[in-house]
This record gives sequence, structure tokens and C-alpha cells, in this order.
Amino acid sequence: MYECAMFGDSGVMSGAQLFIKDELKISDVQIEILVGTINIYSIVGSMAAGYTSDRIGRRLTIVVASAFFFVGALLMGFATNYTFLMVGRFVAGIGVGYALTIAPLYAAEVSPTSSRGFLTSFAEVFINVGVLLGFISNYAFSKLPVNLGWRFMLGLGALPSAFLAIGVLAMPESPRWLVMQGRLGEAKHVLDRTSESLQESQIRLANIKEVVGIPENCQDDIVPVPKRQEAQGVWRELLLHPTPSVKHILLAGLGIHFFQQSSGIDACVLYSPIIFGKAGIHKDSDKLLTTVAVGFSKTIFILVATFLLDKIGRRPLLLVSAGGMILSQIGLGIGLTVIKNSNEKVTWAIVLCVFCVLSCVAFFSIGMGPIPWVYNSEIYPLRLRAQGCSLGAALNRLTSGVLLMTFISLYKSITIGGAFFLYAGIATMAWVFFYTLLPETQGRSLEEMEALFGTFFRWRSKMRELDGNDREGRKSNHGGDNIREMRSPDQC
Repeated sequence: MYECAMFGDSGVMSGAQLFIKDELKISDVQIEILVGTINIYSIVGSMAAGYTSDRIGRRLTIVVASAFFFVGALLMGFATNYTFLMVGRFVAGIGVGYALTIAPLYAAEVSPTSSRGFLTSFAEVFINVGVLLGFISNYAFSKLPVNLGWRFMLGLGALPSAFLAIGVLAMPESPRWLVMQGRLGEAKHVLDRTSESLQESQIRLANIKEVVGIPENCQDDIVPVPKRQEAQGVWRELLLHPTPSVKHILLAGLGIHFFQQSSGIDACVLYSPIIFGKAGIHKDSDKLLTTVAVGFSKTIFILVATFLLDKIGRRPLLLVSAGGMILSQIGLGIGLTVIKNSNEKVTWAIVLCVFCVLSCVAFFSIGMGPIPWVYNSEIYPLRLRAQGCSLGAALNRLTSGVLLMTFISLYKSITIGGAFFLYAGIATMAWVFFYTLLPETQGRSLEEMEALFGTFFRWRSKMRELDGNDREGRKSNHGGDNIREMRSPDQC
């Protein structure tokens, strides 16, 4: 739930920027920097999260993320000038980077296979709830004097992050991290609590032990584990000397994060008051009220996605999501272009613009919103998972930061309608990328993901081969459990 506190900042900043600009007398370029740089700053947290989560655990890394955001929110709330405000954004940005990396990673490692998509996507649900609450607080605090309203909007984010940092200590540690530390007894206890059956718990533990290099029949609570690669060795395998499977995984993981942000969703959300202003809605309170509808649209449809991810898979939702965004952005581009070139009020175009913004965030929420975080946390081998997830989160934030820091300049150069035609073109490229290069991961354990990748455009034949091998394996191993139980346990 700590994402709710952290990413409420995104919703808050969409409205707070109107009042910050009035009080601090800053330019459009400074607004772009203020809004977008939190994503650039978050790269620091994203890149550090992989190392931190491997060293101190997934759970304590969540506490670190909350602490950074708590301090950042306080600094922003008490800011007296633009520089002070930017310092607060920097500190909060580090917390955001930690959160984006560790939340889906932790959820994927704790969740049983059958509900991994549902539980991992809940991070995105809380992000959307946070954005919605941010929009609502904008409207509520807009009634206060200008010098107080935006400070309350930004500063109150410190309270929930503090409570959530305390609450997370009651959560279990990732069983995969515990096995990496040789703490088998604790890992077994967590797996028994988080699996749907005792048999599933045993299978999950056996798979993790195999990946880590611990003998299957070792039953001690504390065991020595094979020496893990140092961080530089992991980065070397990930970036300098990757296997074909790791190359494909890296392309898929980075590509899905790049297209999530480059397709323009953050422009729709964080600059929605500007978009509605260009569409002919000029009163600040009306703009903020309309952004609340954007928040509701995102939140409702992300809930739809969470219930479909483990039923129909990742790929169908991604393709529907990208296709819907393409149509929505084309419609938004048409509506904004018509309004810009008309000398009188065009009611149908205003309605079209509002509808297309709402449909754009709705389609984003059913696929391109949650799935990059779910997918990226699933596909990396355990030895590379923390660093791979941090790399994806860093690229995600870099892309978002560049988009947010260029949106105003972009629409001034090619018109605001032209900007959304450009985003529609990028979303079309995303659709092609998803269709051709991303295997389906639904129903597969984290330990067997690596076998899905490595063939790039020929992944469908590889998937059919693996499914055939699974069927043959189940036939040949029928009754083998009794034989396995009769073997004497190996020494750890």
C-alpha cells in the first residue's frame, strides 16, 4: 500500500503545478523540470534498489523507500522557494525509484504461480488509488489560500508513508531471498503461508533450492549456500556477456518499460489540466474536477486488469491496451486540432477530448499500466532478478522524465494535437513489439521462465516444445513421488 502514498504525488502535482506557478512566479520550462525531474531522480533509487534488496532483503528495502518519501514530502510541504522544492523532489524521487523496483519484485517472489499476476499488479492498483486521492486532494485544497493549498497537497504525503513503513514490518520476507541466504526454515514457513497447498509449497521450495544450488533433499533450517556472484559479475552477465535467453529477456523487459512511458500516458495524467484547458475548459476548479474523473477511470480499470491477468494472460491484455490507446490518442489529437483551428466553441470536440482522455487512461490501466511491472518481475532468472528489475525501472523513469520535461515544449512546437498523434505512432510501434517479441508467462513458475526466452521472434515454437515436454514429463514421472520419498536425504 505504500505506493498509494508515494504515487499520490503524481496526481497531486498535476493540480499543484497551477498554484506553484502562480505563487513562485516560475516559467513553463521550470514547471516541466519540476514535474519531470522526480522521474530522473528516481533512477538513483531504482539502480540502488537491486543492490539493497539483495543485501538487506526485500522487506527492509520497502522501509527504506518509505523513509525517503517521508522526508521528501516534508521538504516539499515546507518549501519556501523553487530550489527548496526541487531538493524535496530529489529526495522523494529516490523513494519513488526504490518503490517502483521493489514492489513488483517482492510481490512476484511471495505470490503463488496461480495468482502472481493478480497480486503483483496490486502495486499498480495502489498507485492508481494514490493518483485518484491526489486529484481529490487537489480539488479539496484548491479552496485554501494559494500559499497554503499546494503545500498541504504535497506535504500530507508524509503521513501515510510513515504508517505504511511501520506496517510493512509485519509482512513476510521474500522466500527466494531467504533461500539465497541459506535460511531454509524461514523460507519454508513463508511458503507454507503463501501457497495454496502444502504440495505447492514443497514444489516451490524445491524449485528455488535447485536454482540457488542447494540439494533438493536438504532439510536443515540453516544451510551454507554456494557463493553468489558479486554485483559486478551480475551486471557483466546481464549486459556484457548475456546468453541468448538473457538477451531476449533484457530486450523484452526494457522494451515493455520503454513503450509504457513513451506512449504518452504521463502527459495525459500529469498535464491533464493543461489538456482540458486547451480543450476549452478554462476555470481551475472545473479542470481539477475533471481530473478527478481521470483518476476514477484509471482506478476502476486497473481493478478490471487485476482480475483478468491470471485468467486470460498478459499478452491479450497488452495488445488490447495498446490498441485502445492508439485509437484514443488519435481521437484526442483530432479533437484538440479542431478546437485549436476553430474560432468558436465546438461542443462535440470538447466532449471528444474529455472522452478520449478518459478512454486513454482506461485502456492503459487494463494492460500497459500493470503488466510491465508484473512481466519484468517474472522473466529474469533469480540470480539476475533484482538488477534486471532495477534496470527496467530506471529506464521507465528516465523515459517518463524525458516525456514530462518535453511535453509543453513539444506541443508548442508541433501543436498539442500533433503531440498526441506522435504518441499514437509510438503506441503503434509498442503494439508490434508486444505481438512479435513477448512470450506469454501466465501459469509458469518463476524458475522455468528462462527456458521460454532465447529464440526472439520464434518464441511460439519454443513454447509449444516446452508444453510438449511438460506433458511427457508428467506421464513419465507418474508415481515417481513415492520412489523419491524412499531415497535417503543428501547431506547439505
